[in-house]
Amino acid sequence: MRPLLQFTLDLFGAAPAVAQRPSPGRTPGVGPDSAENTARPSVEWSLNAIDTAASGAVPGASLEHLLAPQRFVHPRANRAIALGSTHVSYEFRRGKRRTIGFSIGPDGLAVRAPAWVPLHEVDAALLEKAGWIVRKLGEARERLGRVESARIEWRDGAAIPYLGEPARLVLDPRHGFKAAGAQLQADEAGRVLLVALPHGATAPQIRDAVQAWLMRQAHRCFIERLDHFAPQLGVRWKKLSLSNAGTRWGSASADGSIRLNWRLVHFRPAVIDYVVAHELSHLRVMDHSPRFWDTVESVLPDYGALRVELKRQPVPNW
Repeated sequence: MRPLLQFTLDLFGAAPAVAQRPSPGRTPGVGPDSAENTARPSVEWSLNAIDTAASGAVPGASLEHLLAPQRFVHPRANRAIALGSTHVSYEFRRGKRRTIGFSIGPDGLAVRAPAWVPLHEVDAALLEKAGWIVRKLGEARERLGRVESARIEWRDGAAIPYLGEPARLVLDPRHGFKAAGAQLQADEAGRVLLVALPHGATAPQIRDAVQAWLMRQAHRCFIERLDHFAPQLGVRWKKLSLSNAGTRWGSASADGSIRLNWRLVHFRPAVIDYVVAHELSHLRVMDHSPRFWDTVESVLPDYGALRVELKRQPVPNW
């Protein structure tokens, strides 16, 4: 049996600096971008769940500007290097590969190299891409700061984002919506999510009750938007599954199955529409060619701006 083709959209997938169609042959949102250096040994560099633009320099920015004094330390660092005035401690491993590989994720820089490559060549490769490495490490640190600032405190009176707007949590066991777990209302101060729990409820109890409610709302919202866009795109979806993936917003399989991350319900409806339209478009075009992006654009002319917003908006830290 032929395996089903599947395309995915990463949580932190590549997003252009301006709203534009990605270059043909690139597959944003499916994995880290990479590029190869023509010098031997080859060099690959990528980003894990951050931003996957892999250019060696920033137009208009000097190396001195990029290499501002700072320090980056990987938790499993076993080597270090000075990239200009920036100290980078990184995880280094050798393996069965033909290139030197750089990857930058939440932990920092990790380097992989073939067994036959001497360390001085690894250092040379790092120095060659110093500007890119330091810039991406800085972006990774900045993003982690935004994520940390979005951490939710599971207590009475805390706020959570729901469809792009804050909702204040209020523990109230008196109401008759215990079967639903929670109920969204509005008062003079804004939106309130009444949670059917006693005032002495623990943080895990509050979190679980709110998550269950959010997942029900996400399922309802996603079905509504799938049914809205599918006829416009001339496709039929067959099954919706909610995902709890840590690195993907959604995926589409050739058999019409759609998976969407329930945490999308934190974003405003227009951003949800982008992910829904993206996955449905894969039922017409099973790649990320220009024809695919034309398909997305046919129902969402401003998809580029929404794609950037999805990438830049921090996801609440659960």
